[in-house]
Amino acid sequence: MADDLSAPLGRKQPKKPPRTLPRLSFSTGGSLPLARIAFGLVALIAAGVVGRILFVNDPMGGRPVAEISVNSPHNANSLAGAVAVASTAASSGSAMATITPLAPGATPGASITVVGADVPDGNPTATDPAANAQGLFPDLLEPSAHGSIPRVSSAGQTPFAAYARPSLTPATANGKPLIALVVTGLGLNPTSTSAAIDLPDAVTLAFAPYGKGLSAEVSSARAGGHEILLEVPLEPFDYPDSDPGPDTLLTGQAPRDNLDKLYNVMGKFGGYVGIINHMGARFTSSTADFNPIMEELGSRGLGYVDDGSSNRSVAAELATANNVEFGRADLGLDADPSRNAILDQLKALEQKALSGGAAIGLISALPVSVQTLAEWCKTAADRGFTIVPVSALMKKGTS
Repeated sequence: MADDLSAPLGRKQPKKPPRTLPRLSFSTGGSLPLARIAFGLVALIAAGVVGRILFVNDPMGGRPVAEISVNSPHNANSLAGAVAVASTAASSGSAMATITPLAPGATPGASITVVGADVPDGNPTATDPAANAQGLFPDLLEPSAHGSIPRVSSAGQTPFAAYARPSLTPATANGKPLIALVVTGLGLNPTSTSAAIDLPDAVTLAFAPYGKGLSAEVSSARAGGHEILLEVPLEPFDYPDSDPGPDTLLTGQAPRDNLDKLYNVMGKFGGYVGIINHMGARFTSSTADFNPIMEELGSRGLGYVDDGSSNRSVAAELATANNVEFGRADLGLDADPSRNAILDQLKALEQKALSGGAAIGLISALPVSVQTLAEWCKTAADRGFTIVPVSALMKKGTS
């Protein structure tokens, strides 16, 4: 800087020679550029990686591994349900799960190896408590942005067939009248939900997708032997004055938008045989809007129960076209939520079962409704009626 100030005006200063990187000197008297050192380090790292690949036998690639002891050779599907998340993650490429089933007659003590980045503290079941608690079959689950949703298994098994409760059907009842009862609106009130779970296990329970404790409640219901339906909100004629809730499927929307809402509702819990509409008189009367939904149910192996509230519903026709197991409720039992009125409707349901061989009744989760239904169930067999899960009265595309 001082030279610049003292130099005569108008004269150019001579250019300074460019700076060069320092060179490292060694005791041998030689020198080596930094670039060569860096190149040497990279070569050493690469050699180490190649050496590990060639000489270390590690098929898992260093990923976290957890093993679960198998104490029984029975009920392989229930055991597989414990690693539902790991196996579904494997199908998406984010992890790997290897299940080694016991051969017939093998000695207990085999193990399941779960590998993936999300194995927490050696407990592979902790990644999805809901799926584990409900004992879901991993091959019937498809990972999605909305959670695990039902699908047909690689062996062709449907969720409808897998989760349906064994029962008499009209074909095997030898003329004995059958009655299916569906309690709707569960999961919103813990007290009412608990009371409904205490009903006879042949009563079908339909859960709304909005409760906070759905995983535990559905798990409890399935452990009690109940068959499960998922309630899906559909657009009524007076929407939005009557609002079924978030993710309501609407007429006039692109099919992709309605399917996205359907997936979001489907991912709330698992283990259901099919869906039942919540409201939806407008939606179920629109073939253009309803058909993509019914087509999706058919491709995923789920059934559909129509609540019977709308005579304009095209559900039966669309179920036939899409090979969907279908049932339609014959009577709503608690439009008048009083004990005597509900008992009168139950008598009417009995008459339908006597005349047609079978009948489906729908009732809400109101305390008076559940209590009255519990009383009626105690003496139904004495009057000659058998309570069956709703799947027993559902058929491929018939009304």
